[in-house]
Amino acid sequence: MDVWVNQQKGKKLYIILISLHGLIRGDNMELGRDSDTGGQVKYVVELARALASMPGVYRVDLLTRQVSSPDVDWGYGEPTEMLTTRNSEDFLDEMGESSGAYIVRIPFGPKDKYIPKELLWPHIHEFVDGALNHIIRMSKSLGEQIGGGKPVWPVAIHGHYADAGDSAALLSGALNVPMLLTGHSLGRDKLEQLLKQGRLSRDEINSTYKIMRRIEAEELSLDVSEIVITSTRQEIEEQWRLYDGFDPILERKLRARIRRNVSCYGRFMPRMAIIPPGMEFHHIVPQDGDMDGEIEGNEDHPTSPDPSIWTEIMRFFTNSRKPMILALARPDPKKNITTLVKAFGECRPLRELANLTLIMGNRDGIDEMSSTSASVLLSVLKLIDKYDLYGQVAYPKHHKQCDVPDIYRLAAKTKGVFINPAFIEPFGLTLIEAAAHGLPMVATKNGGPVDIHRVLDNGLLVDPHDQQSIADALLKLVSGKQLWAKCRQNGIPQWQKSDDADNSDTDSPGDSLRDIQDLSLNLRFSLDGERAGGVLERTHGKAVDHNSSSGKFPSLRRRKQIFVIAVDFDTIASLAEATRTIFEAVEKERVDGSIGFILSTSLAISEIRSFLASGGFSPNDFDAFICNSGSDLYYSTPNPEDGPFVIDFYYHSHIEYRWGGEGLRKTLVRWSSSIIDKKAEDVERIVSSAEQLSSDYCYAFTVKKPGLLPPVKELRKVLRIQALRGHAIYCQNGTRINVIPVLASRSQALRYLYVRWGVELANMVVFVGECGDTDYEGLLGGLHKSVILKGVCSSACSQLHANQSYPLSDIMPPDSPNVVQAPEESSEIRSSLEQLGCFKS
Repeated sequence: MDVWVNQQKGKKLYIILISLHGLIRGDNMELGRDSDTGGQVKYVVELARALASMPGVYRVDLLTRQVSSPDVDWGYGEPTEMLTTRNSEDFLDEMGESSGAYIVRIPFGPKDKYIPKELLWPHIHEFVDGALNHIIRMSKSLGEQIGGGKPVWPVAIHGHYADAGDSAALLSGALNVPMLLTGHSLGRDKLEQLLKQGRLSRDEINSTYKIMRRIEAEELSLDVSEIVITSTRQEIEEQWRLYDGFDPILERKLRARIRRNVSCYGRFMPRMAIIPPGMEFHHIVPQDGDMDGEIEGNEDHPTSPDPSIWTEIMRFFTNSRKPMILALARPDPKKNITTLVKAFGECRPLRELANLTLIMGNRDGIDEMSSTSASVLLSVLKLIDKYDLYGQVAYPKHHKQCDVPDIYRLAAKTKGVFINPAFIEPFGLTLIEAAAHGLPMVATKNGGPVDIHRVLDNGLLVDPHDQQSIADALLKLVSGKQLWAKCRQNGIPQWQKSDDADNSDTDSPGDSLRDIQDLSLNLRFSLDGERAGGVLERTHGKAVDHNSSSGKFPSLRRRKQIFVIAVDFDTIASLAEATRTIFEAVEKERVDGSIGFILSTSLAISEIRSFLASGGFSPNDFDAFICNSGSDLYYSTPNPEDGPFVIDFYYHSHIEYRWGGEGLRKTLVRWSSSIIDKKAEDVERIVSSAEQLSSDYCYAFTVKKPGLLPPVKELRKVLRIQALRGHAIYCQNGTRINVIPVLASRSQALRYLYVRWGVELANMVVFVGECGDTDYEGLLGGLHKSVILKGVCSSACSQLHANQSYPLSDIMPPDSPNVVQAPEESSEIRSSLEQLGCFKS
């Protein structure tokens, strides 16, 4: 790390962090308010502050959701909040007009409504577009301040949790900026734990937690991430290895080949870097003195009353001098609080020796809590009543974040124990906090506590499913004074022991940071298209620079609005008919040039030529052609002598990241030959390579019997298991397969046009059918407007999307004002466009 810091001195870096769900602010964090506002909030805010204090870092933006709702504090609706950082003379020279760490709140999702993370999935594209707006504006602004007039792009985008990982992957692709990921908790592991508990079926789990949508987001994050930052070795070996896109053994082999400059044949896996969450110890003073003294008084400082939270807790107890068993967790089933209460209630010796304190977030009334949290709390209250634990269990309704250190101090003063009985704990920062205050621990043996225990040796690990094991461990620590004193002393920070940490991993964080530093993924063109260098035509054997035509190319830059025809028909004739209908609906604006058109399709450029000829269209009826499912981008040329189309080679350099090339093609050919119809008289191949429809960045395959085609998720799994990173799309109602670069898609091509040519996404209208190709989901949502043509492509729903891992409802934004439906008639389409505000009625 020191090496990296030294290398960054003199630089002025811009870093993006993303954490979407929950309520995020710099001070008075409402941790435990709900299941979405937990330790991750504190983690990302402190990370932003720490990064902004590093030499060479000029600005850090923590992007999250803007929440303007009467249900939450007004501060969560503020667009920007500056985070105070540590004062240090070393960083004074880095200060500037826009320097420092900021929370930037992007509006997306339902306005005036705070919703849980499971309901945010359909709105991810809206966040990505809003975040892209902010980053481009800020990059330009920083360029004017510190970049000599050239935009200062982010050096990295760091996503936190699956939803932010999905968003970071899309932003990384739109900007060619390296991506990092911290999972915090993982969907596949959660699915296994929930199935093990047996309370919900797989379908119920998916319905409640949108777990398959989350898992696919995590797989996409693995596809795109340079580095995945984990808290523990266990997270790598037992959690990430559950994913198709990561195998620790294959990852080590690929990395060894890279170090020897040996080809990996297009295969790639992200680096896993173990960086445990940190905390500040300088403000912590472990509780010393007479632990058996009175709790209520403060004899050393009679003018300084005990913290009010002490009184709030102690009022529950009949005998407040007993050691306190402390649990600090929100009322969530995975935190396993009910098993703890059962263990306490059924162990008489433990009840006689100790009190139990449950800090379960904040609440006003049980009826106002989420159904899951209310259910856990009611279960706890029933258990207290069942075992008659009144006077022995504290469960205060409110505490502030600033009260937490005092709660630890109180438990330590009573010679108590801190317990984390969660079914699985990704890291366990509260265990370190408790240890720093002089509290021994009892913790789950699943996850991060294993690493903490190995380093600190300050307590006991237990099987969270074993109630007796929990009771025995607590009793052993509470009753064993020598063991308690040893564990307490081991847990208190002692800086001279810092060199004793486990450094068995040969890859240090500094190695990973140097990997990022060496990448050259940043944008390869200027934001000003006129100075961006040439877009070259190569189909006629000559190179022509079309950017020198005084801003006339491409013509879409002059349009007030852009209409994108992205309707996925089975036939070219049907597509031509729909195109004529859309043209007719806006004929006046089309003729006067205020509206431009883009054709966005799975067709190859040769098929587009046929479409234009058979439909009676001119290439100049369209400003651009997004073809091969978003892997190729062409513009129509203003000069007929140059041919009808100009290909954008910069777009290829933009999407070629992790393109597997020949290694990928050979794997796909082998896979296609394995898909056969065994019931045919002569075993028949269903999938065959379509070389005439393929291009450098799209491998196309034709399908004879779409009904026998495995679901698209199976092909994605095949590629990921072999560390090949591609975007597999089933097209044209399952009669074709296109495999393109992982960062390419039709929706990403629209973002490219925004980044390169300044074509505002909010001024785009995308026309789609009721369903479409398996990349259909990306075309709905976002800042652009959408018109769904009723009855068009409806058959594709059953053919292509029925076997998806998750329903389209997990992706499509419900009741969005930017989405309307219209019959395939010009007058109805015109009315729908007026409804969207495109024209005056």
